[in-house]
Amino acid sequence: MTLLPQKQQLITLGPAASLQYVPDFINSATSRSLIEQWTGELDWVQSEITLFGRKVAIPRLNAWYGDQPYSYSGTKFDAKPFTRELRDIQQKIQDYSGLQFNSVLINWYRDGHDSMGWHSDDEASLGVNPQIASISLGERRKFVLREKKDRTNKHTIMLDGGSLLLMLGETQTLWQHSLPRTRKPLEYRLNLTFRLVH
Repeated sequence: MTLLPQKQQLITLGPAASLQYVPDFINSATSRSLIEQWTGELDWVQSEITLFGRKVAIPRLNAWYGDQPYSYSGTKFDAKPFTRELRDIQQKIQDYSGLQFNSVLINWYRDGHDSMGWHSDDEASLGVNPQIASISLGERRKFVLREKKDRTNKHTIMLDGGSLLLMLGETQTLWQHSLPRTRKPLEYRLNLTFRLVH
């Protein structure tokens, strides 16, 4: 099922898992300004993960900001303090959602070849059933979810620049998500996933 962003949508994945999609959460002028600023200023790294016993560079750049260090897939991030703009977006999301966040992982997808494989944001440091807020800036990309117990059960969402996606309830416990590679020529996309690290 493909859900096209037209207005705010509540997407029910099951009795305990849901998504809330909010287009135009950040206006296009602000999005363009942030992309130009952050691609030049943030502390980007290309992390490595271990696959089948060997280290492989992930197909994207990333940066970690917030109050706590973080690790996933064998990659460790030291916390860098929020910039003023990151703090403003954090507060805007918290005011809208009523949720609390103290850290953000920022991924820079430089073109359609950059991608994110299947995973859940369910590390122990995020606690039980973590709630995740995802901001997209720049290029529109396909976002796919699949149920862990039935991987044929999938949902596809087209995430527009400036949109907010809240992954709520037991989404991280029951589902995985990915940003697949595409041969279509694409420009930059920045994705900010806010989370509460304990």
